Amino acid sequence: MIYVTLIWALAGLLVGIVFASFFEWTLHKYVMHRPVGKFRYAFNAHAVVHHQTFKADHTYHLQNDKDKETIPMAWWNGPVLIMIGMIPYVVISLLVKEWAFTIGGLIAFAGYYGVYEYLHWCMHLPKARRCEKPEFFRRINGHHLLHHRYMHKNFNVVLPLADWVLGTLLIRSKTRFAQATGPSLPNVQPLESQSLDQ
Repeated sequence: MIYVTLIWALAGLLVGIVFASFFEWTLHKYVMHRPVGKFRYAFNAHAVVHHQTFKADHTYHLQNDKDKETIPMAWWNGPVLIMIGMIPYVVISLLVKEWAFTIGGLIAFAGYYGVYEYLHWCMHLPKARRCEKPEFFRRINGHHLLHHRYMHKNFNVVLPLADWVLGTLLIRSKTRFAQATGPSLPNVQPLESQSLDQ
């Protein structure tokens, strides 16, 4: 019996990580980058304010301390998004009568949201933290920098699985631009531009 519960919890955790990538992508593309009817809060906070403050040039990194508040989502967004994300888990758990699936999903979804907020904070406000040193962070930081250059590409911040599957993944810039630089940012210029520089 305990093994069945553990298997359901692990299934919820693994499905939750994949689901969170697609949930993030959908929310980012369809709610944060365009108004949804009369609901404009997410669009204004993200596409209008955040993207006007943080571009792909030197302004990708925080320039004015007063703009710090535009890096994370509002405090109440986390609980609301996690509750929305848990709806399919609750339905499945009701059908199969196994709540470990929802618990595994909740751990994955809440963890994903926490990682999203922290990594996004570190991307726009770098301070040579330990998490900024691994190659994984450099890659997703370059991935996010390209989103600030091309707003209709690279909607994922944490796990670009949905970008890859849904055709919005961009690895390098299409054209040369004055990009932000730093120890935790890779060069995302077109390959032919790099060879001219070296």
